[in-house]
Amino acid sequence: MRIKFCIHTISSMVNMEAQEIQLKIAFIFLLINSVLTQQQVRLSSDSEWSALLELRSSLGLRAKDWPKKTDPCIEWNGVKCQNGRVVGLTISGLSRTRRGRLNPRFAVDSLPKFTLLESFNSSGFSLPGSIPDSFGQSLGALRVLDLRSCSITGLIPSSLGNLSRLNLLYLSHNELSGTIPSTLGMLSSLSVLNLSQNLLSGSIPSSFSTLRNLTILDLSSNYLSGPIPTGFGSISGLQFLNLSYNSLTASIPVQLGKLSRLVELDIGFNSLSGSLPEELGGLRSLQKMLVGNNGLEGPLPANLFSNLTQLRYVVLGRNNFDGDLTNVLWSNPQLGFLDVSSNNFTGVLPDLATIFNASTSFNFSNNLFYGNLSFRYGDFRLVDLSSNYLQGQAPNYTVTNVIIIGNCLQVVSNQSNQRSSDDCQKFYSDRGLTFYDDRILDPTGDPLPERSSKRPLTYVMVGLFGGLGLIILLILVLVVLLKTCKKRNANQRSTGTVPEGGSSPPPKVSASFSGLGQSFTYEQMLRATGGFSDTNLIKHGHSGDFFQGTFESGFPIVIKRIDLHSIKKESYMLELDIFSKVSHPRLVPLLGHCLENENEKLLVYKHMPNRDLSNSFYRSTNLEDGSLQSLDWITRLKIAIGAAEGLSYLHHECNPPLVHRDIQASSILLDDNYEVRLGSLSEVCAEGGETNQNVITWLLRMPLTSDQGPSGSTTATCAYDVYCFGKVLLSLVTGKLAISKSDNAVMNAWLEHNLLFISIHEKELLSKIVDQSLLVNEDLLEEVWAMAVVAKSCLNPKPSRRPKMRHVLRALENPLKVVREENYSSARLRTTSSRKSWSAAFFGSWRHSSSDSGNGPGQTNREGISGVKHTGRVSSHGSGANDHSSSRKRSSSEIFPEPADMQDLEKQDEN
Repeated sequence: MRIKFCIHTISSMVNMEAQEIQLKIAFIFLLINSVLTQQQVRLSSDSEWSALLELRSSLGLRAKDWPKKTDPCIEWNGVKCQNGRVVGLTISGLSRTRRGRLNPRFAVDSLPKFTLLESFNSSGFSLPGSIPDSFGQSLGALRVLDLRSCSITGLIPSSLGNLSRLNLLYLSHNELSGTIPSTLGMLSSLSVLNLSQNLLSGSIPSSFSTLRNLTILDLSSNYLSGPIPTGFGSISGLQFLNLSYNSLTASIPVQLGKLSRLVELDIGFNSLSGSLPEELGGLRSLQKMLVGNNGLEGPLPANLFSNLTQLRYVVLGRNNFDGDLTNVLWSNPQLGFLDVSSNNFTGVLPDLATIFNASTSFNFSNNLFYGNLSFRYGDFRLVDLSSNYLQGQAPNYTVTNVIIIGNCLQVVSNQSNQRSSDDCQKFYSDRGLTFYDDRILDPTGDPLPERSSKRPLTYVMVGLFGGLGLIILLILVLVVLLKTCKKRNANQRSTGTVPEGGSSPPPKVSASFSGLGQSFTYEQMLRATGGFSDTNLIKHGHSGDFFQGTFESGFPIVIKRIDLHSIKKESYMLELDIFSKVSHPRLVPLLGHCLENENEKLLVYKHMPNRDLSNSFYRSTNLEDGSLQSLDWITRLKIAIGAAEGLSYLHHECNPPLVHRDIQASSILLDDNYEVRLGSLSEVCAEGGETNQNVITWLLRMPLTSDQGPSGSTTATCAYDVYCFGKVLLSLVTGKLAISKSDNAVMNAWLEHNLLFISIHEKELLSKIVDQSLLVNEDLLEEVWAMAVVAKSCLNPKPSRRPKMRHVLRALENPLKVVREENYSSARLRTTSSRKSWSAAFFGSWRHSSSDSGNGPGQTNREGISGVKHTGRVSSHGSGANDHSSSRKRSSSEIFPEPADMQDLEKQDEN
């Protein structure tokens, strides 16, 4: 019995385990089926399928993004489906066909057929034309409408007010005109409304006061007029209000003080009048207040800034405020930026050292600012008190973050730029105030003449020893120059760095650069950069700190600040010397300089909207999920050609040849059309270091020519630039930008391994290293292959086997000729020979023959994919027989030169 019982028990347990296993397997199958079902929701609406095809055709979208024979919900980029219906369309970042690019238009007539559409995003996608009324009549489910930077014109249709579910509305950076329709006030669910950077006029609709869910309202940079609606005070959830750069009039509504959640208030650059309301003290969450460049007047409310405990950034400048400033603003210890310049403030300047040394540490890394100013201050503050009527003694110590020029302060320590005594006296007397002219009367009672005569002996001794030191220094320099000049050949007395055909400069570095761009004042530079605040800091460069700035006219600039305490004087002198003698569209434009300070020099460049390649390679395509998209291939090739043009000019059109020495992604600057401008020119020098240089230039450049190239060379060579440019090309192919700036053992090992996948004979190997985000068709893929081949040739470890820069340029302008055999009709042998010449040029025994350096092409005009027509002269030292007509198809040897002995190379290939 016991045995039977045990057997029965064991059998029952086995059955239970089998059932449990079966249940688990069934559950796994159900889970897998559920996941597959969710991932493969297919489009179920025939009308939406036809609407997608119409949209694909009217917008000219490429097949690679919307492939016709696949399901849109699964394979089409930017199409989002739910339960078989289209609920989201994002065409931002999609490519167009050639026909679509040539004829862009607002052709979205099929969009209303998507009755469940919740989101439409075409940000940055060119749609010239007007917004159709159908948007507001048939898209009732729409929650997000993003049409930023789409080249839209015309009026804002009033029918948009029917989109009752709309939550986000972006229409900024277009050319919309007319008035803002009051029907937008019916969008009760709206949380973000951005109509900035348009041509809108008229008054702000009072109906906006009913948008109770609004958190961001940006109407800046338009032509709006009239008063600020008083009803804005009822939008209790508003956090960001930007009405700047309009023509708004009347006074600031006191009702704005009710916006207790407001973080940023920007109403600057208008025509507002009246006083600053004391009621603004109710803005308990306010961090930024910008009311500058208006017509506001009167004294500041006594307790306003002490109540705004979160306030960090204040701009009151360029108004007509007056009154005593002494105890009004210093009551808020949290201020990080304060601009009260160009007003009529009076009072005694407080002890700035006490105020700033007592400042607390600020952390703005998690700020909520909506604008483009982000803070990283640490213990930093900046105060602009300039152009007022403050009196008292100016500080006799250096305070770099305080601007006090244009006041009525007592001047000590050789400070200047204060108002005249007569102007100050008249201003104070007109207002019935007392002006103590501290420039004549010392507050301590000691007369200034007696105080200034206490140390005459000190000044005499300083002058005596200073003069002796200067004489000794001049004698030493003269001795060095005489010894050096004896070693020079008399034929090299005028070999300055100038383009061929230009006049030779005198044998010295220019002592004056007054003719090179505009000479700016230091005050202009301070105003343009907000006193060189951290908010305007772009980066710390090896030759100085770069700041973004804006002139009062609104013109953007970039300023390099060179501190001669940490950077040698030769750096900026050599850069100015280069700019004075070379000029090319591919070099960053120098607008001017400010050299008035002894220990700080400033160079002013044209602003590049897309900054540099390292910053613009990826761009945000979706603000909601933070997704990024890399540059398309056409733009990458355009950038490569532009950079090659700049280097080719330095290497082949300047005599002696110039070496850049700092080619990497961060030195390739990009304007708004992604046209290249080479920056980082402070390291440029003539090839070979001291050769072909005048005496002073050679002396100045000695410490700068010790940088070693990849081959370990201690002199600057064009081959080093070619090597660095090869790393840039490889980064464009692989998407790994760190390649261009790294030169360590790890990166060299990476290069050695990955260059094995680049072969002129086998395109398929490239798939191992090519950037996976790069979507290209078969023709463009061959261009990618060609660039990789050119990159590998530039990265040859032997400098003598790297191609010339002018040959690299021609290869990039004709990439398909690098990898395709020429289709000659004469014989296959010639095709093979041409192909082998390419292979040898890239990977074989590269030789620098006399013909290589001397038989360049003749006078040529290059107009390639870069879009910039190059009419510069390329040197031609050969005979007329070597000039090639542009009317016939160039052979591969013209794009990349063939090695000298083709027969030997063919034998090497056969073996």
